[in-house]
Amino acid sequence: MKITQINLYRYDIPLKAPIAISLGTIENARNILVEIQTDEGITGWGEGSHLWMIAGETQASGLAAANDMARLLIGQSPLNIEGCINILTRYLPAHPTTRSAFDVALYDIAAKAANLPLYQFLGGEKRTLVTDETIYINTPERMVEDALRIQAKGAEAIKVKLGTNLYDDIKRVEAIRKAIGDAIPIRTDANQGWDVVTATGVLRAIGDWNVQYCEQPIKRHNIAGLRQIRQKTTVPIMADESLFDAPDAIRLVREEAVDYFNIKLSKSGGIFEALKINAIGEAAGIPCMIGCMSESRLALTANAHFASARQNVRFFDLDACFEHAEDPVYGGIIYNGYQIELPETPGIGAEVDSAFLKKCTMNNVQ
Repeated sequence: MKITQINLYRYDIPLKAPIAISLGTIENARNILVEIQTDEGITGWGEGSHLWMIAGETQASGLAAANDMARLLIGQSPLNIEGCINILTRYLPAHPTTRSAFDVALYDIAAKAANLPLYQFLGGEKRTLVTDETIYINTPERMVEDALRIQAKGAEAIKVKLGTNLYDDIKRVEAIRKAIGDAIPIRTDANQGWDVVTATGVLRAIGDWNVQYCEQPIKRHNIAGLRQIRQKTTVPIMADESLFDAPDAIRLVREEAVDYFNIKLSKSGGIFEALKINAIGEAAGIPCMIGCMSESRLALTANAHFASARQNVRFFDLDACFEHAEDPVYGGIIYNGYQIELPETPGIGAEVDSAFLKKCTMNNVQ
């Protein structure tokens, strides 16, 4: 089997409303789609969600890189996933989000060729995945409204974005906890917004309020600071922006800096690298979460297949499409409340509506 043609799409999905995190405000899901075609008629789909404030890529830079990457893969065997990923990584090592779209499309083809759903192709089994839902930075009053809405829908965990300052962030969590009671765990995420002193102060203040963990409290390169916070507080620490690839995972383990890993396919470069990160975490006794950027249900389905295939993935944060004003995907995961149901069709089991694709700018490489 050989790759004969690759179609690249500018994949814009409007959001219901702008969402704010400590790194900035997101107004639209500006993603890319990769469609890999083969000489045996099997097509693979992949999606990359570019958040410049996290991975350093934009949709425009991603599309430019994708054009070069596509040319490198024409004529290659899509079943040689490691070989294809190595080609792309050697050429542009600093473009994980763009690479992830190719990676997922390759795995889609391989699983289809094996006539297996992706989670089975990865050697796993279908298991129960329950996502949380995220509350974004706003006034305490507005965040309480969101928390009560999510609680009424039956959420088993609520994720709260923080990272502004000590006083306001404590007030946000305090107000939410008082409003929803003690039963539902709160998961916090500062997106690098604090320094060590502020993070320590916030986490000490909220530590008795059933806070399940805190994601990335400080700047991504400050591994020593993560270790200090972990030693001084009772809230478990999760690496997100500090964890892109396997070498990052090894460094975090060596430094005893965190309790959990947050794996995102758009951040790790796709499934191939995500498998390595999870294996390192599992060997070190560090459970993982599967997270997301601003993907549609296409990439979220790939993330869910990966999570289902690996028992060490214990937490699930696959709610990005809840903020989308349009759903152009058919097939894919189904949300039964917050429980995720995987498709049983070969490959990812998700594709994009042809009518929506006609509205997308497309470039063909062959």
